[in-house]
Amino acid sequence: MSVRFSILMPSSEGKQAGGNPFAPDMFDYRSSDTFNFFNQLNPERRALIGALHGQIEADKGLGELFGLKEKALQEAVEANLAIYESPLMAAVERYRPGVMYQAMDFEGLPTGAQRRLLENGIIVTGMFGLLRPDDLIPMYKLKVDSSVKGIGMVSKYWRPLLSPVLNELLQGKVVWNLLPGAHEDAWEDDESYERMYRLKFFKEEKKKLKAVTRGVKELSGSLINFIVTEFAETVEALEEWEAEDGYEPDYEATKLGEKGGTIVMVSRPGWKKRRAARRRVKAEEEAERRARREAELEEASK
Repeated sequence: MSVRFSILMPSSEGKQAGGNPFAPDMFDYRSSDTFNFFNQLNPERRALIGALHGQIEADKGLGELFGLKEKALQEAVEANLAIYESPLMAAVERYRPGVMYQAMDFEGLPTGAQRRLLENGIIVTGMFGLLRPDDLIPMYKLKVDSSVKGIGMVSKYWRPLLSPVLNELLQGKVVWNLLPGAHEDAWEDDESYERMYRLKFFKEEKKKLKAVTRGVKELSGSLINFIVTEFAETVEALEEWEAEDGYEPDYEATKLGEKGGTIVMVSRPGWKKRRAARRRVKAEEEAERRARREAELEEASK
């Protein structure tokens, strides 16, 4: 089955330390032998890192820059100063401690689903602009909504640089956009894709819908797992997603246009019974297909 989707994902504030000290230097944009898929952004990455190092060495506004204090701030400073010498690790592993990446469960995915995520996932980051999940990156600390002296707001710095690259990559694709607003600010969307979907989550309480804000990262990670496992490219496909708390597409609240839109997912009372009923129907359909295959094989053997 061909894959026409792309998944836009944010980087993670939580990061796994360590890496492979023998991996090649992904920042050396003078070399064509790079393990970085978006290597055309390497000069701009080096410029950003240079400006960041300059601010660190000047020791001005570092607490505000990183949003950290004391030991955590010192660790961020040390990681960024050592960025060219640090051992590298695939982004999907580096970001593994993040809530969304934990829920994605990359290690637990079937091999084919892992490959689809690596090939069709696109990560928007503050330090590197764009990454594929298997791009090699060092340990670092920099949020996309940070402001670096000499660069300004990181998202605004990246916007004219990564937008042409991203728009070309998304051309004709079905896009699942899981970017928070701060990350999406780094992208000027030219709607070159076929359709783009965002999701909003609500819970029904006393027959009223209440917006869900906590647990959205976990839901996003679970959704990514589902998309790459089931080749999901439509709103209807989400009927088969067994999300935590039984979120289901609300077709009345969902307003989609020619280029997609925002899908409203609602957790309503009775979802456990509805899920059990769907499972029964699915099991019956599978049993019927199996019986037909067996009958066809038996007939062919006569």
